[in-house]
Amino acid sequence: MAENPAPSPLSRRGTIIVALAAIVLALGIYLGIRSRDDAESALAQVTEQAAVPTVDIVHPATKPPDQLLVLPGNVQAFEDTPIYARASGYLKHWYFDIGASVKRGDLLAEIETPELDEQLRQARADLATAQANLAVAESDWKRNDALFKKGWVSGQQRDTSRGTFNADQTIVTSKEADMQRLVQMQAYEKVYAPFDGIITARNTDVGALIDAGANASARALFRLSSIKKVRIFTAVPEMDRRAVQTGAAASVTLDEFPGTSFHGTVVRSTNAIDPTTRTLTVEVDVDNPDGKLLPGAYAFVHLTLPDDGNGASVTVPAETLIFRKEGPRVAIVRDGKAKLVPITIGRDYGTKVEVVSGLSPDDAVIVDPSDSLTDGAAVRVQPEALVRSQP
Repeated sequence: MAENPAPSPLSRRGTIIVALAAIVLALGIYLGIRSRDDAESALAQVTEQAAVPTVDIVHPATKPPDQLLVLPGNVQAFEDTPIYARASGYLKHWYFDIGASVKRGDLLAEIETPELDEQLRQARADLATAQANLAVAESDWKRNDALFKKGWVSGQQRDTSRGTFNADQTIVTSKEADMQRLVQMQAYEKVYAPFDGIITARNTDVGALIDAGANASARALFRLSSIKKVRIFTAVPEMDRRAVQTGAAASVTLDEFPGTSFHGTVVRSTNAIDPTTRTLTVEVDVDNPDGKLLPGAYAFVHLTLPDDGNGASVTVPAETLIFRKEGPRVAIVRDGKAKLVPITIGRDYGTKVEVVSGLSPDDAVIVDPSDSLTDGAAVRVQPEALVRSQP
């Protein structure tokens, strides 16, 4: 029987290589399967975690914010008046033009009144005649009274002279009054400023014919405005009339002065709602020492609505609201789950809203909830998120 030949070294090496390759292949397959299982497990865990939304929360505020009303207003001079002539004639001279600052009592213009001057001269002459007649009547009455006491004239003659004296005395009084009237009219030849202010209009010139008074044919010589303090009138909607409290502070802004606020005071209102516009006319007075606020300017009046004292209500940011067909809702976090709570909305503050019922200050309200959020859905509060509380 022949003996099996011993394997050659080359054959043994090939067997070892094949075995090692099989082992490496098996290990690679095992590791690949293990890695895929780990990846699927991690993906499932991540998917499960992603399915639970992370939310930010806020606690409702018990004190409502001040509601600021911004209303358009019209700036008017505190005092504004046209200045008419009280005497007819021709303009002799004017002393101030538009934009000039004047003080009370400053002479604005002079008027020539030749007809009035003639009437005054005649009135003085008539008064002198009446005074001369009175002196004669007085002398005659005194003489007759003395002669009557001696019995040289009759009582009728004495009484007649006395009546003449009394009548002449009345005539003198009448002539004096007429002359004083014309003297006063002559004083109106000079036009003075009635108060401190700015000349905003000059409607005449030297030589112009002036008609006295403020009738249809007359034209104002000047227009004078006092702007050291200005009035700003605004129309407050009926529903916001609680913001109008006499003596309350108000601020005024103009587009002309960005970033600048002028402090004013609510001084009065009409105390009646306009049935056409359903608004209340309110006057706000603002000190204007530097003259920045000009009459006729368009301004914005800022008024603050007072707190109505409703302690049961709270306020939340507007982005917490959810609008469903059942009505407004907010989502709150309880035991790691979202709960949709029906609420009753009160006043709208713009970025915030008043909630009359449905919430308490201890509730954790979800900010900016997803539209797909359902009642009872699991949620996670952002660990590092700052839980906001309304001021």
